[in-house]
Parts: sequence; C-alpha cells; structure tokens
Amino acid sequence: MNPLNKIIFLSAFLASGFLLILLSCALFNNYRPMWVILIFLIAPLPNIIANSIENSRDYNFLTFNDYGNSNEGNSSPLQEFSKFLTGFLIISGIALPLSFYHCGLIEIGSLIMSVSGGLIVYGDIIIFIWFFSNEEEENDEFNF
Repeated sequence: MNPLNKIIFLSAFLASGFLLILLSCALFNNYRPMWVILIFLIAPLPNIIANSIENSRDYNFLTFNDYGNSNEGNSSPLQEFSKFLTGFLIISGIALPLSFYHCGLIEIGSLIMSVSGGLIVYGDIIIFIWFFSNEEEENDEFNF
C-alpha cells in the first residue's frame, strides 16, 4: 500500500474517533468526556519512549544484557514497566467515562460515544506506528 494512502486512511479513522468524542461532549452539553482524548493520546508514549531508549543503548563489553540473549520475546524492565503504564492508561481511558456515568455526571450515549471514540483514536495511533515501523524493517536489508 502506498504511504500516502496509508496516511489518508488513518487520518479518516482518527478524525472519526475525535468526532465521536467531541459529539459525546457537545450533544449532551457536558465536556467531561474530553479527558478521554488526552488519556488515549498519552497512552502509547511510554512504549515509544522505552523502545527508543532500548534501541539507542550501546551494549559493549562493560554492560551485560541478560534479558535479550537468546529469545526475542524477552524485554527489559523498562519495556515491561512501559507496557504496564500503557495498559494502565488504556484502562483509565475506558474506566473514566464509566465512572462518570456511574456518578451520574454523563449519560449512557455520551459514555458509549466517548469510549468507542477513544478506542478508535488509540487503535489508529497503534496502526500508524505499526504501518511505518514495519516499512523501515523491510527496507533495512543492506544498511549496516
């Protein structure tokens, strides 16, 4: 797929996710679900930061990397903590509108629209990262 087509496709999904969240706020005249946007935009950042730190580390003879010697499934404690933090933020993005609904601060329509819009925004960010990191690995055959 052409990279321009990927960007257009993902921007349409991102716009629909933002539209759902904004409509959940505007239609019910209650702007508390707007926090969902912030939470789902921050959610992938711990993984991105941890992966960039781990990829930029220089392992020489003075440092010992025990967690990545034979299996590629092993990850560092920093990466594990970033996965935990990302999971915490995703659950918080779903639980916050549920808590607002339970307390009677928002209605059921606002709950459904804000949670589905937030999941669309987060899914779009993850697909964007996957599309463009996969392309770098395919073209990295002869780079040393």
